[in-house]
Amino acid sequence: MAKKKTILVKQIGSPIRRPDKQRRTLIGLGLNKMHRIRELEDTPSVRGMINAIPHLVEIVEKK
Repeated sequence: MAKKKTILVKQIGSPIRRPDKQRRTLIGLGLNKMHRIRELEDTPSVRGMINAIPHLVEIVEKK
């Protein structure tokens, strides 16, 4: 079985005063507080969510 690729995503922006859609995208990624880091599968859907809110998250590292 092949090892799945993952990426580390860090929240760098606050969801305060952001549209509800952007808040829900953060929650969908498992982020909701500043400077939290999550390890997520590198799939097109996760990439799309990250690309929708590039001002709130950054990719820390690819594995």
